[in-house]
Amino acid sequence: MIIDTHVHIWDLERSGYGWLKNADRVLQQTYSLEELAASRVAAGVNAGLLVQADNTIEDTALMIEAANSHDWIKGVVGWLPLTSSSKTEQLLQSFFLAERYFKGVRHLIHDEADDEWLLRPEVIESLRVLAAHQLPFDVVGVKVNHIKTALRVAELVPDLKMVFNHLNQPPVKSGERFGEWGQYMKQAAQHKNFYVKISGLGTTAGKEQFSAAVIKPYIDFVLTAFGADRCFCGGDWPVSLLASGYVEVWEVYKQVIKELVDDEHQRCLIFSGNAISFYNLDKV
Repeated sequence: MIIDTHVHIWDLERSGYGWLKNADRVLQQTYSLEELAASRVAAGVNAGLLVQADNTIEDTALMIEAANSHDWIKGVVGWLPLTSSSKTEQLLQSFFLAERYFKGVRHLIHDEADDEWLLRPEVIESLRVLAAHQLPFDVVGVKVNHIKTALRVAELVPDLKMVFNHLNQPPVKSGERFGEWGQYMKQAAQHKNFYVKISGLGTTAGKEQFSAAVIKPYIDFVLTAFGADRCFCGGDWPVSLLASGYVEVWEVYKQVIKELVDDEHQRCLIFSGNAISFYNLDKV
């Protein structure tokens, strides 16, 4: 069984998606799950999670609607106004805690000018609210500073489960093995509540470089540091189209995991079991 823990949709008439204005033109259009249907089956993906693409409630509502109309979607990683713990708690109590598909929270921290945005006192209070409700947080970092910030968050909110999206952008393009990124990811691995999402490596590597051979050392690194019980996979569609097709992305990930992990049980954990436990998908 394969669970894709990182699928995006967006509707340009439903939310602003400000980051798309500077994105490749391929992404500057509405994307729905219907467009992924054939490729998802061809890739052998059995289930998936929708992950926020805008810091708005409208984006989260769009994903929940899609989850309710597509059986293969098992959860939504949505958005909450983390700069206000009272609003975060209010929205959870009034709606999201009762919504069976609401499984986690993400904020586009890599679009914030402040690399330490997560350390703002009001945001830390909101992250404590998430931890109290056993809701995990997706860390979409792109700099070593984002790893450092997440490490501080782990000290301040030790019960919060967090997952680094896209391996927090390892130095694939430069070929560095493994520099500051590796140093701080090793530190993160010492905290039992940090997980890693093997995803987004096509855009990290670039279209010309993306291959099993190029990304294998970085996946090997996180599997060694975090263990097979704290890693899971995501396709990052449609952003992944900048590097390769959906089926091809999954073929690369499957090849690398097969080469690196001999134990069948551990492979099952990486492809589905860890995602089920991290996002509480057994409750759907």
